[in-house]
Amino acid sequence: MSLVARHLEAEGIPTVILACARDITASAFPPRAVFCNYPLGNPAGRPFDPENQRAVIGAALELLEAAPGPGTIVDLPHAWHGDPDWRAHVYDDNH
Repeated sequence: MSLVARHLEAEGIPTVILACARDITASAFPPRAVFCNYPLGNPAGRPFDPENQRAVIGAALELLEAAPGPGTIVDLPHAWHGDPDWRAHVYDDNH
């Protein structure tokens, strides 16, 4: 997505990436990105939690308007609910 965003930006279309993998996102140098430490595939927020989804999308729209410069990545404070060890389950080869 970062590569697509950079192309769109070159064509004059402002973009914001919703990211779940901060290291990958940072290495691809998106114009702007918001990061939530959520499982991959859930960048807009937790399923069935519209309040959280609105907060994530709202932060992305705010960044679109007020980013201090290109390459800005904002770490959002939201936490994945439920099992605190979700990362171990997602990234474990035995699951």
